[in-house]
Amino acid sequence: MQYIFQRIRAKAKIKRDDTSRYQPRMHDLRHSFAVHRLTSWYREKKDVQQLLPILSTYLGHRRLADTTVYLTMTDDLLQEANIRFEKYTIGEKQ
Repeated sequence: MQYIFQRIRAKAKIKRDDTSRYQPRMHDLRHSFAVHRLTSWYREKKDVQQLLPILSTYLGHRRLADTTVYLTMTDDLLQEANIRFEKYTIGEKQ
């Protein structure tokens, strides 16, 4: 699978140009998926805490703690979490 992914990446001209020696990997797609899913749930005003075990199961993890490795904070995710927290602090319904 890794070889196929490398070929697809090369054909799509997906390449890091920064100083990192690592190019995008299939594993990076899991990180992107997890963060985008979480951000979408925030935007959809879903109960994120209730949905995290579902995300964990979808990623094939037995423990929620294993999923947190994939939840990298992005600007979009931080903004959505801040909006949710601000509403919580003023007592506004989600």
